[in-house]
Order: sequence, then C-alpha cells, then structure tokens
Amino acid sequence: MAPPNRPPPRRLTVLAKRSITPNMLRVTLGGAGLAGFPPEAEGGYVKLRLFPDGGDRLVVRTYTIRHQRDGEIDLDFVLHADDHGRHGPATDWALAAREGDAIEVGGPGPAKPLPAGHARYLIAGDMTALPAISVNLERLPADARGVAVIEVQSDADRQPLAKPDGVEIDWIVNPHPGTGGAAIAERLRAADSGDADIYAWVASEFAAMRALRSYLRDERGLGPDRLYISSYWKAGLSEDEHKIAKRDDLERAGRS
Repeated sequence: MAPPNRPPPRRLTVLAKRSITPNMLRVTLGGAGLAGFPPEAEGGYVKLRLFPDGGDRLVVRTYTIRHQRDGEIDLDFVLHADDHGRHGPATDWALAAREGDAIEVGGPGPAKPLPAGHARYLIAGDMTALPAISVNLERLPADARGVAVIEVQSDADRQPLAKPDGVEIDWIVNPHPGTGGAAIAERLRAADSGDADIYAWVASEFAAMRALRSYLRDERGLGPDRLYISSYWKAGLSEDEHKIAKRDDLERAGRS
C-alpha cells in the first residue's frame, strides 16, 4: 500500500526501446496506466518497482524522465557493469524488456531545474545525470552562459544536446565509471570564470559529488540558494546502501 498522500504505483507498458549511444539504452513506457500522469514531468523522476530473477523481493530504482509526450515517457538506462560484468536490477530489466512487457512505476517526483536569471551556470555530472542535464539545458533561456562538464564512458557516448549558444559542453571520457571523481571537479574549476552571480547544478557518483561539493560549497562559498548538488549512485553499493551512505555523509557535512 502506498504511504498517505502518495499515489499508488502505475502499471505501465513497454512501448519501444532503442540504443541512444553504445552505453545508453532508452525505454519508452506508456499505456492506459499513464492516464492522469502530471504534465510537464520531464526532468522529474519515477521509481521502478522490480522483482529481480522473478522472485518475491521488491527493489526500487530511481530514473529521470528524459522526455514526455502524450501517453509516453522515455527513461534512459546507463549500461555500465561492475568488475564482474554484472549490471544492476534496473539495467537487467531494461536489457531484457520487450514491447508489451509491464512494470509498476511510482511517482513522478519533482525535477530540479536551473533557475533563470543568473549570470553564469556551472553544471557537472556523469552519464546517470545526463538525462536531467539535457532537460535543464533545453529549458535555459537563449542568452544563458555557462559550462557543463559531463563524464561519459566513451567518445561514442557523447550526445548532441540542445542548449543556449553561450553554454559550452566539456566532455570527459572515462571508461571506468565511479573512478577518478576529482577529474570532474578539476575540469569545472578550470572552467569557472569567477563570476559572482553563478548557479551550480551537480549530480554524479558519490566520490565525484564530494569533490565538487568541496570546491563549490567550501571554496566557492555557494549556499543552497545557488547550489544544487546530489549523488545519484555510489560505486560498489546498491541504491539502498547508497541512500544510507548519502544520509550519513549529509549528516557529517552538516556538522562541518
């Protein structure tokens, strides 16, 4: 049963799937279960309710809504595996999904957009954040300026992004996601022009998030009104384990 004030999960159907890049797979969901879905949910998130290996154990995984059309939403799945070649339960589901398959989905949760009106934007993330970054760039005003540092697994994983002309895309290629978290922070630091009126938006692996937070919050002095920062995952941990690590880190960061 859904908690109070939270709508029950929707039963959606796989309408299509296709490769966007070698390491990103798009699954389109829709059907009658999408009736009444809030409009303009792009950039928000849904919760996929999964039962790995056909068992009774429920696991929930969070994914950004990349596109929304009448009766359809697109979810993008990053295809990185662990050192043993294993994917997580959501990626396993996406790889095996066929047209007509059904899945229960909770949400949507709210998007974290870039607020308008700042002189410059500093944006950073890895492939898990690329759907949200893409939506945010599309919604910036045409005269916006800034830089987006995005880590991908290969050159072929770069995507054409709709964005203002004044926003530069700086791609970092790292074939081993979850390693080298400081590289994104170093690249963003190099691109920071020192404008006083900046807004920074960061979503990445846990170690990269901490390096970026150290720069943007502790050195640059950005407060909550000019900084959104989140870790979407942590190398070696499940989403449930990551939530615990994230909570503990927030408590320690709040005391520092």
